[in-house]
Amino acid sequence: MARRSVGAWIREGVWEIPLRRYLALLVTAALVTGLVYGVRALAHEDRSCAPGVSRPQDGDECVGVATGPYDFGQARLRAVVAAIGRENDRLEPGGFVTVALMLPYTSTSPTSLSDIQHQLQGAYLAQYQANHDSNGEAPQIRLVLANPGATGDHWRQAVDRLTRMTTSADRLRAVAGIGQSTDTNKRAVEELTRRHIPVIGSSITADDLANGQRGRDPFPGLARVSPTNTDEARALASFAKVSAGKALLVYDRPGDPYTRTLQKSFAALIKGSPYEPQPFTPPADRSAEGTTANTFRQITHLVCDTSRQTDTLLFAGRHTQLRQFVNALGGRGCQDRRFTVLTGDEASYLTHEKKLDRSALEHNLSVRYTSLAHPDAWTKDPAPTGGSAADFAALRELLTAAGREPMGPIGATALDDGQLIIGYDTLRLAVHGIREAVPGGGSVPALGDVGLQWPQVKGSLRVDGAAGWICLDVHGNPYDKAVPIVELTPRGGSRFVRIAWPEGRPPGKECLPPS
Repeated sequence: MARRSVGAWIREGVWEIPLRRYLALLVTAALVTGLVYGVRALAHEDRSCAPGVSRPQDGDECVGVATGPYDFGQARLRAVVAAIGRENDRLEPGGFVTVALMLPYTSTSPTSLSDIQHQLQGAYLAQYQANHDSNGEAPQIRLVLANPGATGDHWRQAVDRLTRMTTSADRLRAVAGIGQSTDTNKRAVEELTRRHIPVIGSSITADDLANGQRGRDPFPGLARVSPTNTDEARALASFAKVSAGKALLVYDRPGDPYTRTLQKSFAALIKGSPYEPQPFTPPADRSAEGTTANTFRQITHLVCDTSRQTDTLLFAGRHTQLRQFVNALGGRGCQDRRFTVLTGDEASYLTHEKKLDRSALEHNLSVRYTSLAHPDAWTKDPAPTGGSAADFAALRELLTAAGREPMGPIGATALDDGQLIIGYDTLRLAVHGIREAVPGGGSVPALGDVGLQWPQVKGSLRVDGAAGWICLDVHGNPYDKAVPIVELTPRGGSRFVRIAWPEGRPPGKECLPPS
């Protein structure tokens, strides 16, 4: 074999073979890097659900603000979302402002989804009314859906998206809805108002999610359609004549903004009670079952141990735990004794709850609560002031029209849980604030000017809601708002009992809060 030259050995041993190896490694690395980036790109694209809506890196929910007709995968929302889409599509560019209805659209609770559906339907009816039955008043109203997640944990993603929409062609001017009085929703409202975005709460009732407490306004630009828990408790007390010696308090510990303030309000009503309040501890997600049913079985024994003069049970808790408590009371040992459970508006979620043991209501047990609205409030017990049957009839007419084209269909509707009514009133208040803030000679209000309108919503500038007059104090809270007292029925649904008032009587015709 011929000897290789030193030069050939060096060329082959030192340069060519290692070089080929190095090049192969570089090509492999490049391919791997490209594959990684490709996978990441595909994964990133896969996070998108619809325009304005995507899955966060730490979850599978579609959250954000849907700027098109997107129903978040909820079949029951499909019809009303399509109706909103048709209404939005006919709006002329530059001639509208946007209102976002912020609710947990990806909830997995059938009870919560029913309420969300009804509230969205009510908001759509108010949008349609504002755009077609307001004598051409400007601006027109575009309605979009904002989802912070089933438990509100992704509120920041929704809030960031809403903020960007205030300076874009969307011209967002208000966020309505919000949903339950939870800690995550409280943080969302705090951040929205910090960014000068007006908020109109539909069903938030917690006292610490309101302005004016201890003279402070931590949420500038917040208005509320619903009374505070304190006002609801005052209305309930004026109706039921609750006394310390005849009532036992059962409450959520540690609670959330809704349950804590309801507990505090109830405790004040029965100060000096001979009975120690009975706590229960639900899971962090209060729509989950947890183990509280066991606790309630034990509490029913204590209920039967009270004196025979005790006939009232004050319940400060969410609807899942209320349902468990009622079911447990159905099997109590002292069924010969009559008890009335009194609670807040959260009980409206049980209006069509299939897991509620309705037979419990046939054994000397009543469940009465402060509803946010009820269809019989102004037809069966008309009050001298504070609202009217005519205002509710306007909503009835819209609802009839929504059963057919071009306005509908909007899906199956219900009024007895109050959510459709309160959704309608909430958007009517939003429209009122937006149009009152339009500058002379203009057509679109400045973002910050909308929230400045709330202190003037009173007297002749009140909003005549289907659930009663909306007269706001200087902090954006409703003054002496009508509170329907409602009772769950053994055969399903609810029965209107009577209107009650936080002040003990309806407001005067001028509807001006006192100093």
